Amino acid sequence: MFLLAGQAPPADRQISPSIPSSVQRLLDQLGRNPIAVHDACWNTISWNPLWAALAGDSSGLRGRERSIAWRHFAGLPSRVTHEPDQLACFETAVVSDLRSSTVRYPGDRQLRRLVTDLREVSGRFEELWQSHVVGFHSADRKTVHHPHLGPVTVDCDTLTVPGSDLRIVVYSAPPGSRTAQQFEMLAAIGSQDMCTAETG
Repeated sequence: MFLLAGQAPPADRQISPSIPSSVQRLLDQLGRNPIAVHDACWNTISWNPLWAALAGDSSGLRGRERSIAWRHFAGLPSRVTHEPDQLACFETAVVSDLRSSTVRYPGDRQLRRLVTDLREVSGRFEELWQSHVVGFHSADRKTVHHPHLGPVTVDCDTLTVPGSDLRIVVYSAPPGSRTAQQFEMLAAIGSQDMCTAETG
């Protein structure tokens, strides 16, 4: 709103980890699909049981370890792989997203430190950051390498919540497909014996 009005955002504005009740209901009601909510730093701040069972339970992660951006560009373990063209789109969208967040939250120290450290540890991030490239999150396909089920290929959509800086990531599959059957198996198995989070 500030930018649309030609005004600078408040310098002390901070990224909020809170989730509107309507978004929480969405997580609760879409139990047949893995779904997670991320903030403007791409920290995973909420998820449903099927997400934990497929991508890993983030409850044991602290601080920056919950940031999808940090985990990806810093080379931390992940169960997720992309096709080369989709990987490029994903990386471009994340960097562009973080750049926009720094404009909206100029005083958020966590965000500033995240960007600074990413530029230091990742040549790819620095390249994209310096290029001022603009990217958008679009529907794509990912493969999640589950420790018990093997590769699970999902359709991935990133949704935004009007009036907030939340990103909702939803994994889905066509009805009757092998992936849909794997979702059903995961719903029955749960995240037992799958405590290590390698989200993406």
